[in-house]
Amino acid sequence: MNTLRRKWRIGVLGCGRVSARYREVLGQELADRVEVVVAADLDIAKATAFAEVVGGTPVSSIEELVAAAPDLVCVLTESGNHAVHALQLIDAGLNIVVEKPVALRPADAERMRDAAAAKGVMCAVIKQNRYNPAMRFLRNMVDEGRIGRLVTAGIRVHWCRHQDYYDDPWHGRWSMDGGVLAQQAIHHLDALQWLGGPIEAVCAAGSAILNRLEAEDTAVGLVRFRSGALGTIEATTSARDDDFEASLHLVGEQAMAKIGGRALNKLEFWRPVEPRQGDERAVETFSQDVPTSYGLGHGPLLGEVLDALEKGTPPPIGVDQAMGSLRLVHALYASMETGGWVALEDNPTSTRLGIVNSGAS
Repeated sequence: MNTLRRKWRIGVLGCGRVSARYREVLGQELADRVEVVVAADLDIAKATAFAEVVGGTPVSSIEELVAAAPDLVCVLTESGNHAVHALQLIDAGLNIVVEKPVALRPADAERMRDAAAAKGVMCAVIKQNRYNPAMRFLRNMVDEGRIGRLVTAGIRVHWCRHQDYYDDPWHGRWSMDGGVLAQQAIHHLDALQWLGGPIEAVCAAGSAILNRLEAEDTAVGLVRFRSGALGTIEATTSARDDDFEASLHLVGEQAMAKIGGRALNKLEFWRPVEPRQGDERAVETFSQDVPTSYGLGHGPLLGEVLDALEKGTPPPIGVDQAMGSLRLVHALYASMETGGWVALEDNPTSTRLGIVNSGAS
């Protein structure tokens, strides 16, 4: 039987900070399954540097990328450009996978979803931390009911971004990025809902404390889950002098657990009320060392995207699955703007995030 798979022709749009992780995934982890045919960036030097590592033709426009006719395009541009770039690629009939956040406005994300469905192409979204062994373990424990009734859950993101990070043309701007909640902690907000369950309401505060930016570099929030559990959110890019922690904890009637490390990559604590065989090895078995705060989940996730393309099935994480964290971000910002509790069932949206000329915070 012939088990050889076709090589998928890959395009990359945007060769900035996160593209370093894609160089590793496309050039090493998935090298037997993909061929990078084109890399696009307004700065042709960045596109050239990317192509020199993984191959492909460097170009400086979306039009040139479309002309190369890739099977799948990885959209790695600025957050505020995700929707416009994605819609342009979808209109050209191309499958896409979009880095987080899927878009800055929920309405734009819905447009992407609907346009992809109308064109019959894929619109997948990156949520790589769901592929961490520790995250998969804890999700299995939740699904099996071993946590029991949830009492409290929370996330802490203590990462470091210096002023030069915010001095570029888009980071920290309301129209293009948002602050720590929309850019960094959105991974962990996704994890909070993925493991803790649907959220009913939030109350939040945020400020630019050490860094100068339009949005916030530090935010805290209170969470009320639909289940009745309560939770907390703490996130900052003013940790000094490196990314220190990205953790999530669950306290339930039947078990307590904590995932930590730099990127939700280590199972730091697992204590069930009624232990089973293997529980004593869980921390060692399901922890993973990672070189950066990006973690190692991109490869497995993109591998499943390719599997879905081969089978003609929906992506492992589509727009609808990615909308939960985007709506939560908007609810947190809406709470900051109104100064009180905000119910997620009201579909609140920020008056600043993703809005041109929204003004400084």
